[in-house]
Amino acid sequence: MQKEYFKLLTISILLCLPLAMLQAQTDTIERPSRLTIGGYGEAVCNYNLYSDNVFRYTHASRYADSKGHGRVDIPHAVIMLGYDFGHGWSMGTEIEFEHGGIEATVEKETEETGEFEQEIERGGEVALEQFWVQKSFSNAFNIRAGHIVVPVGMTNNNHTPDKFFGVYRPEGENTILPCTWHETGISLWGRAGNWRYEAQLLPALNSNLYNESGWVHNGSASPYEFRPANSLAGALRIDYLGIPGLRLSLSGYLGNTFNNDIVTNTYSETSQFHNAKGTLAIGAFDFDYHNRWFLIRGNFDYGWLGNASLISTRNKNQTTMTGNPYPHTAVGERAWDASVEAGINLLAARSTHKKLYLFGRYDHYDSFVPANGWTDIPWAEKQIVSAGINYYPLPQIAVKAEAGIRLLKQQYNNEPYVAVGITWCGFFHR
Repeated sequence: MQKEYFKLLTISILLCLPLAMLQAQTDTIERPSRLTIGGYGEAVCNYNLYSDNVFRYTHASRYADSKGHGRVDIPHAVIMLGYDFGHGWSMGTEIEFEHGGIEATVEKETEETGEFEQEIERGGEVALEQFWVQKSFSNAFNIRAGHIVVPVGMTNNNHTPDKFFGVYRPEGENTILPCTWHETGISLWGRAGNWRYEAQLLPALNSNLYNESGWVHNGSASPYEFRPANSLAGALRIDYLGIPGLRLSLSGYLGNTFNNDIVTNTYSETSQFHNAKGTLAIGAFDFDYHNRWFLIRGNFDYGWLGNASLISTRNKNQTTMTGNPYPHTAVGERAWDASVEAGINLLAARSTHKKLYLFGRYDHYDSFVPANGWTDIPWAEKQIVSAGINYYPLPQIAVKAEAGIRLLKQQYNNEPYVAVGITWCGFFHR
């Protein structure tokens, strides 16, 4: 009896083993990986039919007949890594090489009696754009802490090259706001029904780094090994996704930015700077709509800086000792940007994965609306009109070509340009 029992058991095991192996293989194939690997990158070439001399606005007539200049660049090359630890815990990183990164060497110069010299062979930047840990409780509530993107404006929230038509990122937002804006802080976010929200607590920007041509663009930078955080700020974004193909978004930022640096001063009660806070308020609206045939995007950003006159006075009087990282220029009390771009997919009737967009784009911005008592800077207001094509042989690859002109006030020279680029954006493993 026992022999028959063991015989039946052996036969059952042998019959079930292939099924178990097949099930294990199926589980391996269907189970999503905990590791995510991806990235994006851009390689571009442009020819600007105007002078790049630093005095082209100060003495515009001298450079009216410039033959122009050409450039090639790798604006961004990014590696993204993520991992799901389970139980709601995950992490993400984004390492960015801007303009090819930095190539620095030590060389022994035979032409200079064998001296050792340190040289920068290629300019660029390497930045840790994201580095966070997240705990997810539900679709509606997640906590993310670490180095995170600040989703104020259209470009910061959609900064990969497949999210804009131009060869370069939209100029207006890229001029007046930090872009891509990333800070070390904490974020609460989630989606409930047709709404998505994100609220962040961050270190405030640094008013010492504001300038006349870029407003608060450089305020999130830090020349030190740490980020000064004497003052905190808040950012908020709300997206409505209830209409198929349409996204409507509001975002904003609020924080006090004066004295948020290692160079701080305690002012007496009689000082003009005693009560200065440098309150920065930014509001933004952006949208996109897409269907098989059309893709339309647009945004409007408006910013106000309290105590702009006092900040301008202090910045222009900052010490000029060697190595000082401050720009020593005035900053506008207000800045704004409005843009729209629209494209039609010429391959919509033929292909589901290939796309060929013919697009047009308009951008109008002013990076310096002066405070009372300060002289306006007319060249800070610019309009850009451009048109071109985006060809997607695959969803992850885009070949871009664009021609446009930057229109300035009458006393300056307009700035036409042509540009081409190739981009990729996708995940290798997820």
